[in-house]
Amino acid sequence: MANSDTLTGSGKDIVGHLKETAGSATGDRSLQSSGVADQLSGQGQKTIGQLKDFAKKRPVLATTLAGVLGVALLNTLRGK
Repeated sequence: MANSDTLTGSGKDIVGHLKETAGSATGDRSLQSSGVADQLSGQGQKTIGQLKDFAKKRPVLATTLAGVLGVALLNTLRGK
């Protein structure tokens, strides 16, 4: 079952595709750029929704994965 972030993100992505296509067809670079930005925003929100769903279904694995990524990020920032 999709959550609100996944659904909203999908909607923004679709609107972004429409705006980009309309901007390309009319030569409106501003509308085209706005469409690309909407697509990126929608894809990001969709990803957040998918991560939330994953965390609800597999909380132990999600916590372990978050810990491993945190340690990797800290080691990267410290230069190791």
